Amino acid sequence: MAKKVLIVDDAAFMRMMIKDILTKNGYEVSAEAENGLKAVEKYKEDKPDLVIMDITMPEMDGIESVKKIKSMDPNANIIMCSAMGQQAMVIEAIQAGAKDFIVKPFQADRVIEAVKKAVG
Repeated sequence: MAKKVLIVDDAAFMRMMIKDILTKNGYEVSAEAENGLKAVEKYKEDKPDLVIMDITMPEMDGIESVKKIKSMDPNANIIMCSAMGQQAMVIEAIQAGAKDFIVKPFQADRVIEAVKKAVG
């Protein structure tokens, strides 16, 4: 069975790019969310194997969402996305419980490498 992934990014274009990379590599994108608040709701509903989440979003940022999801499910697998120059936020996200991070613009092989590392 394909691993289910929740993609969280406020930019529809970014969600589409990640979805394309994942589906071409045999993963199922089971849900998408455009902010951290929706991400937490979708995680509860969908119970995905993996969350790929942007750090900078409206309503609730990625770091706050990671903390909320990890408090609901300590075994949640989360990979953060960040633009260049957000190293401090990436460190904060990993301390909050993220497993890995990928940098925008996305390199397909790096995305898949991070996904495989997180959920196989």
